[in-house]
Amino acid sequence: MAGHNQEVAVEIRLGESSDVPCITDIFNFYIEHTNARFEETLFTVEERLKWFSQFSRGSKHQIYVAVESGKVLGFACSQPYRAMSAFDETVEVTIYLAPDAKGRGVGSKLYSRLFSAIEKQGVHRLLSAIALPNEASIELHKRFGFREVGVFNEYAKKKGQCISSMWLEKGMNL
Repeated sequence: MAGHNQEVAVEIRLGESSDVPCITDIFNFYIEHTNARFEETLFTVEERLKWFSQFSRGSKHQIYVAVESGKVLGFACSQPYRAMSAFDETVEVTIYLAPDAKGRGVGSKLYSRLFSAIEKQGVHRLLSAIALPNEASIELHKRFGFREVGVFNEYAKKKGQCISSMWLEKGMNL
């Protein structure tokens, strides 16, 4: 029994503005150390607070965080795909984990909660773009029923390196 007391559960909850500094740190890790983000300059907390304002409970656009012992391990969100009415029922989903949170099932917990929350919000199609290579993210999306639509080959450039992205989609059961 003593061993069980030391096990800390990962909590999945709605993101709050107080989480934005931690979310910004996670974004900035990927900007600085990977090609998963195409930006070349780091985000400020103020920029991410403006971005955060698009999310609200009970809408198509929500954000969930995974928290363990008060530390944000990652987040998943659904954002507008394009700002025109033709795409009102389509969202782009994104997930990022802190480097030490990978391989622990945190991504699956985040996506399960996000998809459950937006299921009744009139979402028809989920889209996700994954900068390559990233087998772990591709596998996570496929486990949730996403299918590959195609690859934009070398369509972006960062630090002199060409980057390709795989696009995936999933229909929601309405």
